[in-house]
This record gives sequence, C-alpha cells and structure tokens, in this order.
Amino acid sequence: MDKEAITKIRNDFPILKQKINGNRLAYLDNAATMQMPVPILHKINSFYQTSYANVHRSVDTLGFNATKQYEEARGKVASFINAADANEIIFTSGCTDSLNLVAATYGEQNIHEQDEIVLTIMEHHSNLLPWQQLAKRKGAILKYIDLTESQTLDLDDVKKKITAKTKIVAIAHASNILGMMNPIEKVIKIAHQVGAVVVVDGAQAVSHFPVDVQKMDADFYTFSGHKMLAPTGIGVLYGKKQLLDQMTPYRFGGEMIDNVTKYNATWADLPQKFEAGTPNIIGAIGLGYAIDYLHEIGMNRIQTYENELSKYLMQKIEKLDFVDIYGPKENHTGVFSFNLKNIHPHDVATALDMQGIEVRAGHHCAQPLMRRLGVESTVRASLSFYNNKEDIDQLIAGISETEEFFNGTK
Repeated sequence: MDKEAITKIRNDFPILKQKINGNRLAYLDNAATMQMPVPILHKINSFYQTSYANVHRSVDTLGFNATKQYEEARGKVASFINAADANEIIFTSGCTDSLNLVAATYGEQNIHEQDEIVLTIMEHHSNLLPWQQLAKRKGAILKYIDLTESQTLDLDDVKKKITAKTKIVAIAHASNILGMMNPIEKVIKIAHQVGAVVVVDGAQAVSHFPVDVQKMDADFYTFSGHKMLAPTGIGVLYGKKQLLDQMTPYRFGGEMIDNVTKYNATWADLPQKFEAGTPNIIGAIGLGYAIDYLHEIGMNRIQTYENELSKYLMQKIEKLDFVDIYGPKENHTGVFSFNLKNIHPHDVATALDMQGIEVRAGHHCAQPLMRRLGVESTVRASLSFYNNKEDIDQLIAGISETEEFFNGTK
C-alpha cells in the first residue's frame, strides 16, 4: 500500500491523532486489541438507533431485521475463513470461550485415561489451561512440542510428540510472543495421520493474513472479534459439522432447545445448539462490519504491507546491541517481543508510554514459554495495517532514549 492509502486508512482511526503525555501516539499494542475505525462505529451506532431488537424471537419487523443482520454476520464469518457451511460458525464471547467450549464438550466426550493431548510450549494460557485441566480430570497425558534453536516450532519434535495415543492437538496459528506463523498444515497432516483432532487458536492470525480452514483442514478454529476491529465480547468457534453434530451443548437455556418436557430435553440444530440465551447481537453484527472493512482493503494487501513493516522494524531493532529479540529473525510477523539488557520490561513500557508509544510488558499469558526462553517477561510491540514507518521510527528512538536514561549510554 502506498503512503496515500495508509493516510486514508489512518484517518478512519481518530484515536491515532491524539497526544499521549504530550507526544504523538504510536499505538503498537495490536496483539492485545485493535482499534475500531469510524465507519464501523457509525454502523454500530446506526444499528442501535434504527434496528435494535432481540434475535430469533419476535416476528415483528425489528426482530426480523435484527435476526437477518445477525445471521448475515455469521455468513460473512464463514466466507471470511472459507468454512463449508455457515452453520459451522458458532458465536461465543471470545477466543477463550471458544477454546473452553471445545474442551468442555468434545474433550469431555472423547478424552479418556492415558489418552494424549499435545500442545506447543508457546501456547497462550487460553489454549493451555482448558487442556491442562481436562487432562487432570480425565487422567490423560499432556505433552508439549518444543522450539528449535532459532525459536520456531520444532517439526521433528512434532513427529515425536504426536503418537497413536494422541487424541487432540492444540496449537496457535500465529504466536502472540515469538512473531511467527506455525506450519499449521504440516502439523494438521501429521495429527490426522494418527486420527487426532486439531484445535487451532487463530486469535493472532485472522486480521493479518488470509485464513482458509478448509485448505488447512482444521477441525476447530477459534478467534476473537476485538483483535480484528470488532467490539469486545464476541468470538468465533469454527468446527467441522460432523464434529459439532456429535458434541453435547456447553450451556443450557433459551433458544438452544428443540423440545423441553419436565424431565427431558432435545437440542436445536447447529448453530443454535451452542448459543444459549441472548447473544452478543451487536458484537456479532459488528464483527460482520469489521469483515466488510477488511475485505475493502484486501487481506492480501494487508499481509504484504504488514510484512514490509515487520522487515523495516527488524532491520532497525537488530542494530540495537542492547536489545534481546525473541523469535525468528526471518519471516517475522508483526509481533516483536524484546528486552533491554538490565532494564525491567515494565520500566521499559512505562518509559515508552511517557514518549507516546503504547506497548505491552509482561508474560503475555504464556508463562511456560517465558520459562522456556529463560525470562520472566518481555516487552511486546505489535503492528497492524494502520501503523506506519513513523510509528516504528518513534519506537526505535524511544527504545534508545530509554536505554540512555537507565544505563547512561549514548
């Protein structure tokens, strides 16, 4: 994308024009949450003002129109990730809820004592704790795929850890710390050869490059709306229809039933079976608006531009000999985790904030990975398509000023 196109996009995000501590804002915390553009905000406001009603209940005009928009959003999600059927799309409260749903339904039904659940050491706690706790309840064996020396997924270890006893493999599509895409299709192929089901955490993927769940042959795929321009509190679980049909409901209540008697009940068809109660209507519709916005720009254009930004940042930050960078140096995504020697990550993040640079510091909900890297926490800068080279230059200057302030170097 050229400078004019980026300027046009950035104008849709008025928050980027504000000052932080008197400095230009460089928002580099997109892995935590993305900002929402004005066109989506206007559409959400218009829905509240003209179309707000509950869904799947009333036969009046407002209820019908709200339901129509809600289900249209489901169709947009299905098309966005190339699901075979819109009924394979379950709306949840977020990626965390989606992963818990799979563990509490498919996992509870299919994991038994001495079965194996295989994760990677880089998993976010949301894709670790549900499986850890399931394994403890069931007496199953939890195994972790390690990293190579270059801090990428070790495919040789994938082949060792996935065995005939493996029933579930849970893996991030893109790491929220190491700045890389995992070889998902290769992992899925290995897992399927032994009959294992693969659950993919796509939270850090869907707004950054095209996703095709049929091509990768994922059994389950999960993500959150707030990491792709949509409101908080909305998420997606994609599951292959034959798997979802076999699973029992996760929650019980209104709208997820076929028939209820005093002592028994039968369940609605997909996707309603897993959507008990009043859903996050505006969240789902807002997610549909977000997909429209991303399509308008083009996911391939977004991927190409973010790759350019990532290369630019890597070239700049590699030259700082007082910075430790985590993850691979080549084919790095827009997530950069790093530490300044002898300076606590929280001090670095605070110092950068004083200069208008918004990053995250901490263990990033991945403590096993932190221990594997030999650190307690890192600083993380994460890019999106509305960032520009000026943001990166500001970050590099801020890192240098922070180093000089704390260590007296120049």
